[in-house]
Amino acid sequence: MTQTQPALFVPHGAPTFALRPGAAGAALVRLAKSLPAPRAIVIVSAHWDTAVPTVGFAERPETIHDFWGFPEELYGLNYPATGCREAAEEVVAAIQAAGLPVQKNAERGLDHGAWIPLRLMFPDADVPVIPLSIQSRGGAAQAYQLGQALAPLARRGFLVIASGNITHNLRDYQVAARNSGQTPAYVRDFTDWLAARLASRDIPALLDYRRQAPGAVQAHPSDEHLLPLYVAFGAGGDGARSERFHAGIDDYVIAMDAYSFLPR
Repeated sequence: MTQTQPALFVPHGAPTFALRPGAAGAALVRLAKSLPAPRAIVIVSAHWDTAVPTVGFAERPETIHDFWGFPEELYGLNYPATGCREAAEEVVAAIQAAGLPVQKNAERGLDHGAWIPLRLMFPDADVPVIPLSIQSRGGAAQAYQLGQALAPLARRGFLVIASGNITHNLRDYQVAARNSGQTPAYVRDFTDWLAARLASRDIPALLDYRRQAPGAVQAHPSDEHLLPLYVAFGAGGDGARSERFHAGIDDYVIAMDAYSFLPR
């Protein structure tokens, strides 16, 4: 019997998260071990951004090292994922059924926003992986709508993992690293606001976060790293129970909070 899967939002931090996963990495490992075996994983990364939702159909998605100037050890890491055409077609059909445009891509691999959390959570690479892009121009409302389109897949054993970060301001990281090394107040203000709105399912406020949340624009000068959260939130389905299963801050300004959205 196929068991219903939650939808997850997980952090991928800086690329060095793959080498030093710390407390956030341990939380992802624990969560993955608690899940029923997925039929397939739909991975949504902040680093694959397209004009319309695009589903990856590669039989063996390559590991993309889409970063520069990091320790050489990182470039030797690989995640030997496999795809699944049948599962990818179901993702396409779900998006179409919701009235959204969708495209297919037979070559897309896994960027670091995808393979780093997958390597921690499913190290044996024994679950088919289906990449799905975000659309940064569509904002939070479009990302939430895309997630809602995926919600029926949870009861068919699909695990949606959306990967980004709750705060993501690399300029502020550079400032903090050069100066005091202190976390700016907006990081905790923003993460606390978001956690409260997710717990209460205040959807209008969440969709309007750039105007309503404290420090929103500083937390996300551009919001592509937060949009995967909205995909996961929508994929949990109407009335999903929200659980923040990890909270923490890495590199002074990068909130590593992780969420599970369990369908009711």
